[in-house]
Amino acid sequence: MIRHLRQRLAEENTDRGSIALYFAITTLAALVMAGLVIDGGAALATRERAADLATQAARAGATALTPASLRDAPADLQADPTAATQAADAILADGGATGTVSINGDMVTVTAHLPRHTVILSAVGLTNISQTATASATAVVGTATEPEGA
Repeated sequence: MIRHLRQRLAEENTDRGSIALYFAITTLAALVMAGLVIDGGAALATRERAADLATQAARAGATALTPASLRDAPADLQADPTAATQAADAILADGGATGTVSINGDMVTVTAHLPRHTVILSAVGLTNISQTATASATAVVGTATEPEGA
């Protein structure tokens, strides 16, 4: 009888240990999955925000035209490098991003870098999910077209 009780106690102790190990592994896996969902979603949102800021900044820079090009033929529009850089940098700063602005004639290209830190995945060593995006814009002259059927 005593032998039977000792054997049963030994089996119960083994079961408790395996359940604790299973619980620890399952909890760790659930935290990693939650981190991937939450921080992965944040990375995607940050990428979209960086692309949006780069596009807005490029458009703002493309509208900063040199006065001389406004008086010339519409096809000869030129961005004012100083004004375009200032306009693009202001958009980036308002959005919490940093970046570079390059101007080539009438084309303004902006690269926006938006910082972002992880919330959950920092526990496993991944702390930075910053994103970068590039966009270009060109100033064009609007045209009017005849409505169909007129």
